[in-house]
Amino acid sequence: MTTPNPSPVPLPAASPTAAGVVIRRIEAAEETTQERLLKKHIPAWVVSGAMHVVIIALMILVLGTRGTEARNSDKVLNTTAAKTDEPADPDLTNDDLGLQSNFEAALPHIEEVAERTVEFIETNDALGRPDVTEPNPTTYAPPGLATSDFNTAGTTGLEGAMKLGDGGASGRFDGGLNGRSGATKSRLLREGGGNEASEQAVAMALAWLARQQKSDGSWEFDIGRKEERAAATGLALLPFLAAGETHKKSKDRVKDYSQTVAKGLGYLIKICPLGGANAGRMSGNMYAQGIATIALCEAYGMTKDPALRPYAQAAINYIQKAQGPNGSWGYSAGTNGDTSIVGWQIQALQAAKLTKDLIVNDRVIKKAIDFLDLAAAGSRKAMYGYRDNTGARPGTSLTAVGLLCRYYIDSNWGPSSPGMIEGVAGLMKNPPIGQGELRNMYYYYYATQVVHFYEGEEWKTWNEGPKQPDGTRKGGMRDWLIQTQEKKDPNNRGSWNPENGWFGTGCGRLGTTAIAALTLEVYYRHLPTYKRGANGNDVRVLEDK
Repeated sequence: MTTPNPSPVPLPAASPTAAGVVIRRIEAAEETTQERLLKKHIPAWVVSGAMHVVIIALMILVLGTRGTEARNSDKVLNTTAAKTDEPADPDLTNDDLGLQSNFEAALPHIEEVAERTVEFIETNDALGRPDVTEPNPTTYAPPGLATSDFNTAGTTGLEGAMKLGDGGASGRFDGGLNGRSGATKSRLLREGGGNEASEQAVAMALAWLARQQKSDGSWEFDIGRKEERAAATGLALLPFLAAGETHKKSKDRVKDYSQTVAKGLGYLIKICPLGGANAGRMSGNMYAQGIATIALCEAYGMTKDPALRPYAQAAINYIQKAQGPNGSWGYSAGTNGDTSIVGWQIQALQAAKLTKDLIVNDRVIKKAIDFLDLAAAGSRKAMYGYRDNTGARPGTSLTAVGLLCRYYIDSNWGPSSPGMIEGVAGLMKNPPIGQGELRNMYYYYYATQVVHFYEGEEWKTWNEGPKQPDGTRKGGMRDWLIQTQEKKDPNNRGSWNPENGWFGTGCGRLGTTAIAALTLEVYYRHLPTYKRGANGNDVRVLEDK
């Protein structure tokens, strides 16, 4: 093996024959040492650089994803820690709205908060989760007993759906819960006699009610039966729902009480079993059961959230099974009762029918009408008593309850029916006082709805007051509620002092405030079941199937 010679190879000596050879030197072909060095190493640098670029891109992709996961983990940890510590929710309401030119702007305002969490929706409960599928219908469907089994009071079946009717001369006027938001709400507010001041009063009431909610999502009466959380929670939720507020967040809504409503509904479904002998029972008191069921049915009807449906149907089924033998409802299930308790159950059944898919049995409705006939007095059934027609008089709370029930469930009881004409005439003999402290809101809550559905001059007088010599109106229900609302006391601003009737003595400030707010929301809370045509006759908007 020879050792390589590190020195350059010597050129051969010139031969004589080569003497004439001319060697031309071409400048362009000559390579310098630097050029030869570049040509030798550039390919390696290019390949190496490309490989580095690929490696760096892969590292960015992998590390970036891990960073995102880490940030998401931080959010989960922060959310979990927040729920463990359970800090008090900041009061974000701004109920000092002033008078707005836009009625929608007079609704309660809550500041937008980035990534604000709704505790109930983030739990394992399905309510409000967009990816939830509808539960198995067998968990909430009524038994579907044979026709022969319906000789027992309160059983449920598969009948009673509602369908839209023809609006006739007045045009199509969809019934139900569709008037609680948007342009329809603004129109109904103006046409019905509401104004900016009444909407501001509602906004203040909602802000006060939100501040009274308990940490578990419930509300509690400050006077009376404080243990009746189902009734207090249902009653407090209803004004939010009437104002178009649900547990669903909306990008179009600057005002947002979705967290308040979600927690309240969460409490109700947690006390509403879906199975067993007490399926759907939220309270042993049928007053409370009816009120809580209205809230569940309205929330479902407004959102069609499949997670709510089984609870709403179960609560409705319980009401239907609890009907007494004579068609009424008593304080406890299965007993005969009175017109007052019947009123809340009929409101719940009506709320269920307005959803278009919760099942209400026609036989339950027919038995309820049988009881109304029992409690009615006069040839036109325009007055109502307590358990029968004994003591029935015009212009009383029981008469107002009976008339509203007739309007909702009895055919041909629109504004032009003889019984309704006589009944409203009796209510107009006991109009709102229009001044001083509130009183007997139980009567005014029901009567306001009846006269509102009746329409005409009677409604203008009831809502705005009798016409004065100068053409203005004064002393109506609307302004009386606005004037008596608490506006100075910072702790109670937006509420109403407990009135001297059933709501005040039995449900305190909370009950009085909720029912006063609902009375101010009558303009858009429920669209009418009947609408008068151009000729003054009634057109039934919703018809029994």
